[in-house]
Amino acid sequence: MITETIKKFVGRLFKPVARGPQRIPRDKHGIDRRNVSRHAIKVCDVLRQHGYSAYIVGGAVRDLIVGLEPKDFDVATDATPEQIRPLFRRARIIGRRFQLVHVVFGPEIIETSTFRAPASQDQETDEHGRILRDNVFGSHEEDAARRDFTMNALYYDPHTEEVIDFHQGVHDLKKRQVRIIGDPAQRYREDPVRMLRAVRFAAKLNGTIDPATREPIGTMASLIENVPASRLFDEMLKLLTCGHAMDCLRQLRADGLHHGMLPLLDVVLEQPGGENFVELALERTDKRVRAGKSISPSFLFAALLWQQVDSRWKQLRAQGEHTIPALVRAADSVLDEQTEKLAIQRRFSSDMREIWFMQPRFERRSGKAVYRMIEQPRFRAACDFLQLRAAAGEFDSVLAQWWMDLANADDAGRAEMIEELARLPRDPAEASAPRKRRRRPRRPPAAHATPSE
Repeated sequence: MITETIKKFVGRLFKPVARGPQRIPRDKHGIDRRNVSRHAIKVCDVLRQHGYSAYIVGGAVRDLIVGLEPKDFDVATDATPEQIRPLFRRARIIGRRFQLVHVVFGPEIIETSTFRAPASQDQETDEHGRILRDNVFGSHEEDAARRDFTMNALYYDPHTEEVIDFHQGVHDLKKRQVRIIGDPAQRYREDPVRMLRAVRFAAKLNGTIDPATREPIGTMASLIENVPASRLFDEMLKLLTCGHAMDCLRQLRADGLHHGMLPLLDVVLEQPGGENFVELALERTDKRVRAGKSISPSFLFAALLWQQVDSRWKQLRAQGEHTIPALVRAADSVLDEQTEKLAIQRRFSSDMREIWFMQPRFERRSGKAVYRMIEQPRFRAACDFLQLRAAAGEFDSVLAQWWMDLANADDAGRAEMIEELARLPRDPAEASAPRKRRRRPRRPPAAHATPSE
């Protein structure tokens, strides 16, 4: 009797695990088809009509399950890029590391990729193991195995409204746990950006990182330095605009991952008032993201780097350099250091400079100066930045509010505010300041008239 009981227990303990994916019905995963992009559904339908399988995949499925609004929709299929492109009127093949197809529907782009095989010894890698090219196509199951985290290896079939799950991703998602597929150390060597993504997903979902997934990060953080600067910038932007930016930055510091992204971040947060300023900037950004409002990368990076610019600006002014040249030098030195690792695009760095260079001009409110400020293309962004400085105690809050009211007013309201400003008594400090007298141009001495004869 006891022997039989032991046999049954052992049999249950070593019961073969069912292979193959789980097909989770709608009443279990909770995705409402009405929240799925109709263009992504159309891509899947067209591919199915031509004999291919196609699914909505990745972040969109993850976000729909937890009740978030996806930023974009991707499709995975067994059709190759050359087979996909002729099926759509506006489609183009892109990609170097691996090829995929962008199917364009007005402003929306549906990124469509072919099922890929997991990494192999035949794939081209750098000396650290990072995959450089990944154009080996595979099966649906192999495609799921090569994806980074279980919550991103979920496939939604808009035809049956089922979620296909190879790695218990829905279970991890319900627990809000980030778990990598395969050996963590090997997967981080293949793509070090996965360490940053683990932190971002955990913060975004208000969840945790699986202990085995987290364990190698501390010792492998230096691999981030091998990632191309342009890709690192893209990942940094996603991290800062996920709606939980401050939580992400704190976790990056804890795991030692921030050095390759914002090398002077520790310096910023250690300066007096530095952490407060960064927190204010990121809190406001997070609120806008959660409210579904647009955000400006230029403004965000201008805020993150302002404490360093301001500190160097003050040092140069203390050494006797004039206000504007000192600010220009301070801004250039900070941007030069940051762009060595973080490829801030030129259009962003140009906007950042404009926002910074307008800050000293807010201290003057003479009529002509105000009109010149209004004409600047980044006037509104600079006013928002001024509000941030006022909230951090760097600028007079009453004066900052006057500028914001001016920015919000229409043309007639602005003219009235400037006229009212002209009627006000001059500021005592400004009145006591010595005024420069304009020199009249010296006229050449008149020629002596000769008496007519």
